[in-house]
Amino acid sequence: MDEDVTPQELERSAWRELKALTKENAEWVAGHLVMASRVIDDDPERAHKHALAAARKAGRIPVARETVGITAYLLGNFALALRELRTYRRLSGADDQLPLMVDCERGLGRPDKALELAGEVKRTSLSEAVQVELAIARSGARLDMGKPELALGELEIPQLKADVAFSYSPALFDSYAIVLQELGREDEAALWGKRANRAAEALADAVGDVDDDMVVVEMPDPEER
Repeated sequence: MDEDVTPQELERSAWRELKALTKENAEWVAGHLVMASRVIDDDPERAHKHALAAARKAGRIPVARETVGITAYLLGNFALALRELRTYRRLSGADDQLPLMVDCERGLGRPDKALELAGEVKRTSLSEAVQVELAIARSGARLDMGKPELALGELEIPQLKADVAFSYSPALFDSYAIVLQELGREDEAALWGKRANRAAEALADAVGDVDDDMVVVEMPDPEER
């Protein structure tokens, strides 16, 4: 671990989970979870090792199993990721990682199982961001099955608003563009691709200035229609 790592860097909600451990164990696990968070973007393999170290002493702590699942997913170990995220879901009672679990089923070549898993919860029980992530995962499963029309329909959800950008909008717009291109609707695909870029730029410009990662995005110019 880096010398400057402290348990206080861990998110409050995660630290509360660790209170079930002894103080010494909690601080040790917290350090590894902090390290996993620090290096996950640049070195997912190292992040995975830290996650595994945390889970060895905190096997019944949801955040530890969740971190193992996420890092395993980033390494393409979909079987391990799915198993760990299922355990996280069982321990926490939360469905927030359901989209990643659906994507794991896709990665294992089981798009039918992915759609079956996605249908286990009502979308309205999920946060808007998770609803969008789930729609994107469901759309990908439809594409895997060679059904682009159905894939497009999965993305035509209330959050698909061209004039407002939330944190999830760039990924949603981009996924919509990809499916439109798959259907041969090139002009529409190009338009939604531009909207995805515009949304990402607007969000980047607004960091720290808005609540809930929401900004208004200008509509495309008439010649882009």
